[in-house]
Amino acid sequence: MLPLRIVVIGGGAAGFFGAIACAKANPDAQVTLLEASRQPLAKVLISGGGRCNVTHACFLPEELVQNYPRGAKALRGALTRFGPQDTVAWFAAAGVYLKTEADGRMFPVTNTSETIVECLIKAVATSGVKLRISTHVTSVKTAPDGGFDILLKSGESIKCDRLLLATGSSLVGYKIVKELGHQIEPPVPSLFTFNIADPQLQALAGVSVNPVQLRLSGGGKSQLQQIGSLLITHWGLSGPAVLKLSAWGARVLHESRYQATLLINWLPDLHQEQVREKVLAVKDEWGKKAIALHRGVDLPHRLWQYIIARAGITTEDRWAEISSKTLNKLVQELTQGQYLINGKGAFKEEFVTCGGVNLKEVNFKTMESRLVPGLYFAGEILDIDGVTGGFNFQSAWTTGYLSGIAMANSQIV
Repeated sequence: MLPLRIVVIGGGAAGFFGAIACAKANPDAQVTLLEASRQPLAKVLISGGGRCNVTHACFLPEELVQNYPRGAKALRGALTRFGPQDTVAWFAAAGVYLKTEADGRMFPVTNTSETIVECLIKAVATSGVKLRISTHVTSVKTAPDGGFDILLKSGESIKCDRLLLATGSSLVGYKIVKELGHQIEPPVPSLFTFNIADPQLQALAGVSVNPVQLRLSGGGKSQLQQIGSLLITHWGLSGPAVLKLSAWGARVLHESRYQATLLINWLPDLHQEQVREKVLAVKDEWGKKAIALHRGVDLPHRLWQYIIARAGITTEDRWAEISSKTLNKLVQELTQGQYLINGKGAFKEEFVTCGGVNLKEVNFKTMESRLVPGLYFAGEILDIDGVTGGFNFQSAWTTGYLSGIAMANSQIV
């Protein structure tokens, strides 16, 4: 009986993990991993500022899936079969230990992504996977006698019985998926910063506030708001709260061409009336003092001066002198100030895309296509994306592992 021939297209996190899982589960299988570039695992190498945020210390699937704007429902069962605790154990068994930081993100104790890359490359070699770099796939067709015919740019043709597509958000991957009869949800950027064309705000670059509440005006969905830390930059706004909102609002913002109104509550721990009471108390106690120097709320001094200027208050104005109308405007600026988003920026080098293979067309117990027997998917090629914090890598490990095990255990019919 001929050995099972398996090809994995895409040498990123999901592709490597799928190939390794498959080869380990079925040592007799011939597993080939094809990567178009000369550098496999390039995204792993630059992720997390060069440290690689491997996963997140959230071990309950029902809580973990809340960090996926798209794919939460489909992933829930998958994460019970291979979750963060399994990721930690897998790397530990390979001699790589992870540490948990205060915010739950998990990194290798070495603090370098090279540790993860070297671990995966070694695992591919020791498990018998044949890794081929600089190998460009141009098309894939189902073979008349079963399996797949893969055509390479070089003119070479490869036959396989099982095929895993782990091509991320590459256009070639989407082309192959469509040729095989699958539907692609339109890919749009996720995880990005907000451009705000306000020189006075940009002058505060480096100021951070935690927490703030952000809301997209007119989003129409309660989920289009986030609470977390905010960082003011020389182009606008960044930080976890912004990145999470960009992920949840990826499609809405794309449709509006990244032109939208952002509402910022700088004091989300207080109700608007409580903010008003605080401001009135300061006015009563410090009537003769300059508003710019006596704020009464817990905000950075430079930010306070910027906010009062937006409310029409000068640096010379004293608390006793401001009218009720100005005071109302100040409370408004503190609790729901309006800022115009006029474009998006990049979030470091960690590009994340929402969109991909329609999840209804995939069996998440095995990651096999519901339309094409023997075809499997893993990683970002699926319409799954997570917020920042290790969630996108966890999705890659989970879907890669499940697809690898399923391919190894499948029979040639």
